[in-house]
Amino acid sequence: MIVTVTPNPSVDRAFDMDKLEVGEVNRALRTQVDAGGKGINVSRGLRQNGIPTVAVFPVGGPDGPLLVAELEAHGVPVHPVPVAGEIRSNITLADSSGETTKINAPGPRLDDAEQAAILDAVREHIGPETRYVVAAGSLPEGVPATFVVRMAQLCAELGVPFALDTSGAPLAAAAKAGGLAVVKPNDLELAELVGRELLTVGEVRDAAREILANGSDAVLVSLGASGALLVTKTGSWWAGGPPIVPVSTVAAGDSTLAGYLSVDGPEPERLRMAVAWGRAAVQLPGSEVPRPEDLDLAAVRVVEDPDPSLALKEL
Repeated sequence: MIVTVTPNPSVDRAFDMDKLEVGEVNRALRTQVDAGGKGINVSRGLRQNGIPTVAVFPVGGPDGPLLVAELEAHGVPVHPVPVAGEIRSNITLADSSGETTKINAPGPRLDDAEQAAILDAVREHIGPETRYVVAAGSLPEGVPATFVVRMAQLCAELGVPFALDTSGAPLAAAAKAGGLAVVKPNDLELAELVGRELLTVGEVRDAAREILANGSDAVLVSLGASGALLVTKTGSWWAGGPPIVPVSTVAAGDSTLAGYLSVDGPEPERLRMAVAWGRAAVQLPGSEVPRPEDLDLAAVRVVEDPDPSLALKEL
């Protein structure tokens, strides 16, 4: 069982069009509505591939029932936590070139009692069969950056590995506190965390090691079209594949994390699975997540201790 926590969920509305013309009337070729939020996307991907999961998230406002219904329609077990505010609705505009424009709303304000209710819901689902707790996405208004640290401490007390995919102040707080099983920033989020530009494999690797120095176990850095880099206390690996034309990059990073968590075994094979999931996700519309038949593990190449002088754009 993998428990996901999405503090700031959304209903994602995607519009596919031939070309986005700013300031003009644009007509969509097709539309799609999905349950959204990074942790929810992880649960959707896991469920699609037959891996037990439950999604914990706050729910309120008119889109709340729609979010729950969308997940239940796809067989995703949910634990909605009622809140007074309205969950957000996000917009994705994708054109035929693969360019994606996202408009994300801020989300509800959560008070102390609502934050405590989310932690209580997480505690309720932690048991002998729990493999991971995953917190993913932004924090809504009123939630301090240390909220994810509190969740990590709860998991540590109960002996369950904690995975984190966030950015900004919450990532900085959790990285400093340590004790994380896996942290999944992208290269830009990692650069913001360490306060410097990251242009080469070696620079990304060294930045990841700064997180590990505080007591975390692994850093999985997504590099967009350039694949991903996995850094642990014992080594580093890069994985990627032939160029592909993306349909939508929404939720690709979430699928990458879901792929990594979906299997146990040697780190290179977990990385291969992660990148296969991410590559499959970008070839699907909107925030759709890959199915087993979408995965192409043979197309993913894994390199141990990649050349640190390589520029990321050369991967």
